Amino acid sequence: MRKLQTILTMVAAAAGMVAAGTTTATASPAITSTTTAACGLNLGSVTAGGDQAFQRLTTTPSAGTKSVVPNLYSDGAVRMSASFVNEPTATGSTRHGRVVLGDAMYQHWIELDKSGKVTSSQLARIGGGWSKFVDHETSTFNDDPTHPRTYEYALRSDGTLFRWVVGDTGVWKAYGSAPGFASVKSMTLISKAAAYDTFLANTRGGALYTIHIPVNNAMKPVVTKVRAATWQGFETLVAGQCGNYGTVVAGIDKDTKSAFIYTFGHANGLKTSITGHGKLPGTFADPTYFRFTPPVKSDWLFGE
Repeated sequence: MRKLQTILTMVAAAAGMVAAGTTTATASPAITSTTTAACGLNLGSVTAGGDQAFQRLTTTPSAGTKSVVPNLYSDGAVRMSASFVNEPTATGSTRHGRVVLGDAMYQHWIELDKSGKVTSSQLARIGGGWSKFVDHETSTFNDDPTHPRTYEYALRSDGTLFRWVVGDTGVWKAYGSAPGFASVKSMTLISKAAAYDTFLANTRGGALYTIHIPVNNAMKPVVTKVRAATWQGFETLVAGQCGNYGTVVAGIDKDTKSAFIYTFGHANGLKTSITGHGKLPGTFADPTYFRFTPPVKSDWLFGE
């Protein structure tokens, strides 16, 4: 395994080379489409007015009608949202996930009746200091159904990637950090396994990488280039499972308020197959996007 410093140096060099003008920025990476089985993901968002929205995206390409839960938050309060678990119940559904409001992170539990009306909404403060962070995500792996392992990842504005273990009682414990990710524009979880987590990340220079993070306290990510250029247009990447060894990815361009959808084969560096399915219909203007997931026992990601 390459040493972390060597990896991060390569990342910085690649990003710098692209930024220096070796490629031309485009709204969507130029990828030849091929026919594949339809896949999709459940896109979540928080609007500027504090509504939480649910929308089904597919590779046809299609974007379903938004299902909106109004006024969950104060206008403009949500800075970031990790994925939310969405689970049907006998009386409707429940949702839970982590959001950053201003400088503080909260665990949010929501209960909805069958008409989609909120019957309960509870925010529990986890801690402060989150105004320094630009991205975060939760990875819960169902290796042991009675005690699934849960990690929280967060990218700080100086490019340091942090990881915590979230215990069964909600207590967080620091579990490593790694510098060198200042060029990352967006990252999304594509694999959860007993031995590692893997993120897909695009850089401001346009490159696309996988970030493979082994499950050990040293936290030495292995960074692998997937594409050298043309991915800089997306402020947000959101990924979900597509088949047994693939990933469906939505790229959201907030400048043009548009989104494009792709399917990725099993991640294998520059050999990774990527199929572009085109621009999704509709307008994507919300400030915060995330993935709605099924319950942990059913949420499998096999991207790498």
